[in-house]
Amino acid sequence: MNIVCLDLEGVLVPEIWIAFSEESGIPELSRTTRDEPDYDKLMAFRIATLREHGLGLHEIQDVIARIDPLPGAREFLDALRERTQAVILSDTFEEFARPLMAKLGWPTLLCNSLEVAPSGEILRHRMRCENSKLTTVRALQSCGFETIATGDSFNDLAMIRASKAGFLFRSTPQIQADNPDLPAFVDYADLLAAITEAL
Repeated sequence: MNIVCLDLEGVLVPEIWIAFSEESGIPELSRTTRDEPDYDKLMAFRIATLREHGLGLHEIQDVIARIDPLPGAREFLDALRERTQAVILSDTFEEFARPLMAKLGWPTLLCNSLEVAPSGEILRHRMRCENSKLTTVRALQSCGFETIATGDSFNDLAMIRASKAGFLFRSTPQIQADNPDLPAFVDYADLLAAITEAL
């Protein structure tokens, strides 16, 4: 049995931290996993920057409430789920994701969580497991699933390479250049066709 593992930000919805960076006027918060491969280092930087500016979860959630899925993402996901099982594997946080999942029709999401003070200050992030995307793909494979994976960033490469088929979607020129063997797409119709062929 097949299961498709999809990244969330950059693939189905805009990058949350970029949107928050633009609204808050703090350009350094626009860094994502496309720029920094070390997720723990990236999150420590983000949390320190939020603390420095007196910002917390409530301000981020206000921005997220106004974010819509990328054009065509809901239709792509619906069409994909007519063909096979799909799960979203994301390094985002459950405290961020709920309104986005509602707009995508409540797909299955496996992500991380935040430790938040009563004031709304983000104290730390809690990863669901180490190397969460790769670990989850390996766990699905151990249950008898064949995985197909799609993502756009450094933190997606391990799950893509561990799967029977893997694709880059709207990735950076540098990531594509560093991984020339991975098919890269920018259009949902092309990605859906490639996944369907791999099933």
